[in-house]
Amino acid sequence: MIFKVYYQQNRNEVPVRENTQSLYVEASSEREVRSHLQDRNYNIELVQLLEGSHLEYEQASQNYEVESID
Repeated sequence: MIFKVYYQQNRNEVPVRENTQSLYVEASSEREVRSHLQDRNYNIELVQLLEGSHLEYEQASQNYEVESID
């Protein structure tokens, strides 16, 4: 499954919507995604499962790069 993670670069700063970044992670569950990103200093706002037409739309983006959890 592919998840889109919305996050702020630094968990110690106040979240500002304009600074929200995203990345894509291939994992079997949201818990696995959060565990994988635990060592990074991210303030995770949302982990969203991508399916169907939403996934196709995201894949068409030039910024689409998937991190795979081994």
